[in-house]
Amino acid sequence: MNLLEAFLDLLFPPKCPFCGKVLEKPGICPACEKDLPWIEGREGLREGAGGLCCAGALWYEEKAREGLLRLKFQGASAAAEPMGELVARCAAEHFSGEFDTVTWVPVSRKRLRKRGYDQAELLARAACRRWDTQPVRLLEKVMDNPAQSGIHDAAARRANVLGVYDPVGDIARKRILLVDDICTTGATLTECVRVLEDAGAERVVCAVVALTRETSKKVHKQGKN
Repeated sequence: MNLLEAFLDLLFPPKCPFCGKVLEKPGICPACEKDLPWIEGREGLREGAGGLCCAGALWYEEKAREGLLRLKFQGASAAAEPMGELVARCAAEHFSGEFDTVTWVPVSRKRLRKRGYDQAELLARAACRRWDTQPVRLLEKVMDNPAQSGIHDAAARRANVLGVYDPVGDIARKRILLVDDICTTGATLTECVRVLEDAGAERVVCAVVALTRETSKKVHKQGKN
C-alpha cells in the first residue's frame, strides 16, 4: 500500500457495504458473510421473455436490500467494489466462457448529474478488475424516464423502458455480459438485451448483485439465446 492509499484509508476507512461496519481492509464483514441472503446454486438463474438470462448472487431482501439502497440512493459509492466482486463471482460461476465483453445498464445524464456516479458502471468496473480487463460502454440512456422502483405493475414497467436505450459503439458479433444492480421483473434488462441483440450482439447474458425472490427461475441452458 502506498502513502496516498494509506492516507485515504485513514480518512475514509473501508466499510462493509451491507452494514456499514468499519473494516481493516475492503470487503464484507464476517457477520454479513454469514447472514446475507445468499442464493444457492442454480436458484440464482432466471430466464424470461425476450431471451433474458440473468444470474444473481443474493436475494433482494434484508441486509442485501439495505446495502443496495445505500449504494443507489445514499451516496455509498465505495460499496460498489465488494459488490462488484460478488457480480464477478456470480458471472464466473454461471456464465464462464459465454461472454467476451462486459458492459452495464446506464443511468440517464440527468440522474448521473444528480447522483454523481452510475452504480451499475461502478459494479461493472469492479467486476472487471477481478479479470484484469475493462468494461465497454455499449448502451446510452437517451430518455430520463420515471424510476422503475416507483412502478409495481409488470406491464407498466415494461412500457416505461421501451425506447429509452440506444446502442453505442461496435456491438456486432460480441458475446456480452450486461451488469446491473438489481433484477426485479427483468423489464429493464430485457429491453437492454433487445437493443444489444438488434445491434448485432451474438449473445447477451446478465449478472446482478441481487434478484427479487418472486422473479427467480431455476432453468438455464448452456449457450441458449
